[in-house]
Amino acid sequence: MEHPSLKIGIVGLGRLGRRHAENLARYTPGAQLVAACSPIAAECEWARDTLQIGTIHADYAALLADSQVEAVWLVTPTSLHAAQIIAALHAGKHVFCEKPLSLDLDECHEVAAVAARYPHLKVMIGFVRRFDASYRTAHGRIKNGEIGKPFMVRSQTCDKNDPDGFFVQFAPTSGGIFLDCSVHDIDLARWMLGNPIAKRVYASGTIAMHPGLAACQDVDNGVAICEFDGGQLAVFYASRTMAHGHDTSTEVMGTAGSLAIGRNPRADRVEIADASGVRNACTPSFYERFEDAFHHEAQAFVQAVLTDTPLALSLDDALEATRIGIALRTSLQTGQPVMLGAA
Repeated sequence: MEHPSLKIGIVGLGRLGRRHAENLARYTPGAQLVAACSPIAAECEWARDTLQIGTIHADYAALLADSQVEAVWLVTPTSLHAAQIIAALHAGKHVFCEKPLSLDLDECHEVAAVAARYPHLKVMIGFVRRFDASYRTAHGRIKNGEIGKPFMVRSQTCDKNDPDGFFVQFAPTSGGIFLDCSVHDIDLARWMLGNPIAKRVYASGTIAMHPGLAACQDVDNGVAICEFDGGQLAVFYASRTMAHGHDTSTEVMGTAGSLAIGRNPRADRVEIADASGVRNACTPSFYERFEDAFHHEAQAFVQAVLTDTPLALSLDDALEATRIGIALRTSLQTGQPVMLGAA
């Protein structure tokens, strides 16, 4: 008996795009990677030679016109996300798109409005931490009331320092540290707190090691506070300058207790004790920390399309996380709190 499959065309084959492509081609049941798209010849050659993808497009419109492609998988610059999602929907394709939804709130609303016209098509934004086993366990325990009523989240996304400063080159199109890094923490905080609506945010930051970020009004270390309707709070920390490795962690406080996810960013279970103390190796990058979650995320999207069942997270979730991230960027640049009205 032949099992159904979803024929996917991936767009964007940079560092993360290649990870997604390998995941879809090798590790995602029900996924069939039938096409790839990139304007960069070396990326096209990699897709053809490494993954044996038979159909390669240099132009996005050509991929959308490819009748064999049923869903597009976007791992492209954030500034392109909204227009590419909308074009894919008009072409009758399901869409998975890496976070964030957009750098512009009006574009987010436009995507949501167009998606509403195509209810038979699935659109999911890649908030991968929702698919991590530890975060899913934590969410389930909170939902079961094990820490009482959750009222505060502290969450951080901290990358290992890159002395070459790749993200400095990326900064003009990244949306800033809060949209690029903290948007994951924003989404997690809302998820853990029961999806409240933000009412006020304040952000600050500093350039500790990478002065090139000043030209984009960005920082390499930032902190933020988000107040939600109903009195719940979230505190975010984002960094590009960790010495020890990638360090993602989240703590949730409730009226009857608290829980923490990822407090020690260990790469494995090995600890070394010697004259220098007790230590363990740390995860080198976000992908090693969340590799299994990327697999589960892809499987969840593919199965939702094949079985026509609801997605694990909605466009409204992505829109609200982006709305908060944009407000944090504004607060960082102005030095003032930002009030948020209804979404």
